[in-house]
Amino acid sequence: MATSVRRSAHRRTIGAGLAAAALAAGAVSCSKGGEESPEMTPAAAVAKAAKNTEEITSFRYRMKGEMPEQGQVVAEASMRTKPDLAMSMKMTAPKQGSAEIRLVDKAMYIGGNAELAKEMDGKKWMKFDLSSLGKDGDLGATAPGAGQADQNPASMSSFLNGAKDVKKVGTETVDGVKTTHYAGDVTLAELKASYKDADKSVREQREKSTEQLEKLGLDKFTMDMWVDGEDHAKQFRMQGDADKGKFDMTFTFLDYNKPVTVTAPPAKDTADLAEMMKELQSS
Repeated sequence: MATSVRRSAHRRTIGAGLAAAALAAGAVSCSKGGEESPEMTPAAAVAKAAKNTEEITSFRYRMKGEMPEQGQVVAEASMRTKPDLAMSMKMTAPKQGSAEIRLVDKAMYIGGNAELAKEMDGKKWMKFDLSSLGKDGDLGATAPGAGQADQNPASMSSFLNGAKDVKKVGTETVDGVKTTHYAGDVTLAELKASYKDADKSVREQREKSTEQLEKLGLDKFTMDMWVDGEDHAKQFRMQGDADKGKFDMTFTFLDYNKPVTVTAPPAKDTADLAEMMKELQSS
């Protein structure tokens, strides 16, 4: 009886952890006053901002909105892309509760849920080793959605480049920063065509982000982008109807190129999710 209860508790723990991981999807000049130079078209201004933003190697951002099957999501995160990928995110979603996710040293850690600790002998964190993934970086059926943890919003901000109808909406203030607001409609086919001739590293990152949209069943979307006076993306919003529900997420950059340090939780406070799943499979 005790074994059966513990097995059931572990299954609930794993399920809760994977739900939190799926939320990590989600998941990186010279004009002044948020206005593009007179000779610059909206498309050129967006392309310039996308290039500048993608070159940033560390940033802090906020994301909020609605994800298919997951409902409302609010999160704040810090990320660096060099010398290695690392991320720390705290999020809240009514359907899954609050959680913290850390991505460091090719491992993802999920914690912050007191209920999980009760079912893991007091351990506050779950660990999943990402180094065992295939080249597509997907945890597959083992942990659906967890591979989105390393999605780079700086790269995603470039997606408006795929629109054929980019237009200037006007000037607006975002978090106290004067910006120029652009908007357009993007299809996945147009998005893929927009980066087919990009450098390898840029192309691979955009391909990875595009794959996540495909998995959501999002064939087309509307995108808004707010560009600051230094020609960086200050904020962007993507919205559309995916196969499994509404997708509407807004990402706001809070700062750029400041040190980002992410540390793994203490081993004594960590349960290895992969080992827990192996135990269930062999029991």
